[in-house]
Amino acid sequence: MNSPDYRPIPGWSLLLFTAALLVIGFAVLRLVPLHDMLPLLGAFFAIGFLSVVVAVAPLGRAAIPALGLRGANWKYVVFGPLATMALSVGVSQFGVEPQGMKQMFEIVRDLHQLALSLLLLAVLAPLVEELVFRGLLYGWVAGRWGRTAGWLVSSILFALAHTEPAHIVLVFPLGLLFGWLRQRTDSLLPSLVAHIANNALALVAAAYLDV
Repeated sequence: MNSPDYRPIPGWSLLLFTAALLVIGFAVLRLVPLHDMLPLLGAFFAIGFLSVVVAVAPLGRAAIPALGLRGANWKYVVFGPLATMALSVGVSQFGVEPQGMKQMFEIVRDLHQLALSLLLLAVLAPLVEELVFRGLLYGWVAGRWGRTAGWLVSSILFALAHTEPAHIVLVFPLGLLFGWLRQRTDSLLPSLVAHIANNALALVAAAYLDV
């Protein structure tokens, strides 16, 4: 059952998001060198963030609760990162390393780029992904078919968005955990903190593991 202050995301917000993603993406990517990985990733996630803003702007103040931007019980904020780290260690035992992750790890091993990598991949990327999948998408699905459907659909599409089969397999359990935190608390805060912790841990480990 939805809480009294629950605000579902309307379908037209998803349409606005898609349109903004295409328009803003086309404009920005024409200005960004496609051969430089970090600027390209920064542009990609900036486009995603701006598209979310465009999508919910017509909601006014209602956009904040609709996206789950509210406080949460501190126990879940603490539990989320701890559970995420344990789960990440567990899935790493599969011995699978997607090609995309290898490329990212090669970048962060250049310690001169570590600060920028952390900003883009451990702060901006989780923020945008949480707003899109556990904010917009979860809010739309949960508002129509219930929170369990919102949890499952957002988790599956979050994994599929990583495109590479090996990456999908590794990310899906994390998506289920992030989605559960969103469903359980009706807040984006626990999943966002957990997502940031996961990415930061992976990047720092990649940077210093061989040092």
